[in-house]
Amino acid sequence: MPHRLATPKRLLLGRPLRSERMGETLLPKKLALPVFCSDLLSSNAYATEEILLGLSLGGLALIHLAPWVALAVIVLLVVVILSYRQTCHAYPSGGGAYTVSRANLGVNASLTAASALLVDYVLTVAVSVAAGVANVISAMPALGPYAVQISLAGVALLALLNLRGIKQSGTIFAIPTYGFAVVVFIVIIWGALSLATGGTPRAESAHFGIAATHGTTGLLGAALILRAFSQGCTALTGVEAVSNGVPSFKPPKSRNAAATLTIMGALTVTMFAGITVLAIESRVRVGARLTGTPPGYQQKTVITQVAAAVTGSGSFLFYLVAGFTAAILVLAANTAYNGFPILASILGQDGYLPRQFARRGDRLVFSNGIIILALLAGILIWVFSASTTRLIQLYIIGVFVSFTLSQTGMIRHWNRELRTAPPEDRRRIHRARAINAVGAAATGLVLIIVLVTKFRHGAWIVVIAMPLIFLMMKGIHRHYGRITAELQPTGDAMALPSRVHAVVLVSRLQTPALRALAYARATRPSTLTAVTVRTSAGETEALEREWAEREIPVTLTVLDSPYRDITGPVLSYVAGIRRKSPRDLVAVFIPEYVVGHWWEQLLHNQSALRLEARLLFRPGIMVITVPWQGSAVAAAPRPPSR
Repeated sequence: MPHRLATPKRLLLGRPLRSERMGETLLPKKLALPVFCSDLLSSNAYATEEILLGLSLGGLALIHLAPWVALAVIVLLVVVILSYRQTCHAYPSGGGAYTVSRANLGVNASLTAASALLVDYVLTVAVSVAAGVANVISAMPALGPYAVQISLAGVALLALLNLRGIKQSGTIFAIPTYGFAVVVFIVIIWGALSLATGGTPRAESAHFGIAATHGTTGLLGAALILRAFSQGCTALTGVEAVSNGVPSFKPPKSRNAAATLTIMGALTVTMFAGITVLAIESRVRVGARLTGTPPGYQQKTVITQVAAAVTGSGSFLFYLVAGFTAAILVLAANTAYNGFPILASILGQDGYLPRQFARRGDRLVFSNGIIILALLAGILIWVFSASTTRLIQLYIIGVFVSFTLSQTGMIRHWNRELRTAPPEDRRRIHRARAINAVGAAATGLVLIIVLVTKFRHGAWIVVIAMPLIFLMMKGIHRHYGRITAELQPTGDAMALPSRVHAVVLVSRLQTPALRALAYARATRPSTLTAVTVRTSAGETEALEREWAEREIPVTLTVLDSPYRDITGPVLSYVAGIRRKSPRDLVAVFIPEYVVGHWWEQLLHNQSALRLEARLLFRPGIMVITVPWQGSAVAAAPRPPSR
């Protein structure tokens, strides 16, 4: 690449890293936490709110059930984290649910898990960035009309930071991730001390009522509770990222990944429980039909209402909570920026995605996966107008599909281990299998609940997208299998052709054409012919005259083209040679003028490119491009040697 083109890339991404420096990019636990856990930690900003919103459909009558719904979510979270700790140890190669399912449930189950995770990673980026931007806009309403543009800029910025390298992005994201955890814990401790000493923190919405939109008895009440539970399960998004990214940890990889998962789980459970308790105690009210609100009242998020109730609206800590919440919501997308490329690289190695996904870029990250993820998330944000409300309805379907398959696969893994395990290990394996069995049953049940409660609200899009991705991956694998079979060497692969007929395409007798003729002669073909197409009688006569004057020792064949087409006559001429000698090889030499700038390519070589594209699909024909570098190319600066 010319130096002038490489400089902006180097400024944005940094210097390329040699392969032997791969070990320097591995993550210690303190950096792995913000890299892989920002999604799960950020769910504390909205998980409690989602529960209260679900229960608010039944009015104030169901709000008292919020702690029990939150407790159910916490139990499920603990079970899933314990299960994924075992996955980190059992499958240290990464890939999470995909790897577990492939090893224990078969290819179709693994591709189902992979399609679910790929969809969910894209949604994680779209939802997280849109939610973070929504928090910024709530503080600065003037930015409302530019929500889509700001969101797209956020997606691009995150992609750029991740293209610089995992370790560099982890260092950058550590401050907002740890900052969010610290300020939330300060609010929780402050609120707990206030309650313990007889204080009564009250949210600004505490005196509002909530008008019920659904019944609260019988099946309707149960449906509302289940819906609130399914919405609260957004607190589990991101759990699988650590098990997907085990190869990115410093040794011992499995132990460090499992420890990071435990720390992440402890932080999330404590923060989620604390925010929920304070929201109930301060009587936070959220919902579509609040009553008693003053004119022009705009609802604030649950976490900001809790912070205001505990520390005082307008306090320095209140603004810290608001600022770090917006930051962590945007940076939650970083979990997907690490999980998606790693999973895509494994799928690329296995031949279910294009193999380009398996290659690391010059910063030792899976650049293609990062770029594709940013593009897909950007399209979603644009289509759904950066609306968190609309995007979140598509969320967590894929998560629980992968959860359920992973847990089921781990059960079969432990069954297989039991057959050969020594007696002293059997108790441990039985305990591990029991954890996975509970996890499989619980996540399977939640998957059904989420599907039923969210299907009409947009989840049907995910239900359609997952099978399409599944079929795409199967098709890619079939293609690679077919190509591999075709490319297997046969007995006559090294057999020499009977004869080689060289054809040099000439339009004008200029330096590129003369160089192509010289190169063709140097190959010593059996026959050599120069071919031109008569599209202008005057130009062809001038070419024939100059050909004779220069006494070029190659026969010039003129092809007529009454419709001024170049490609057709050349294809017919070459096909005629092949018909006469099917066992011979035809070598077509095409002169090409190499320009100094990319945009100049639009002004040159278009006929040659079209002809080359058509000839490539003809059997028995070799296409040889003979480049001629112009003065602009020769004068261009060269990149320094490394």
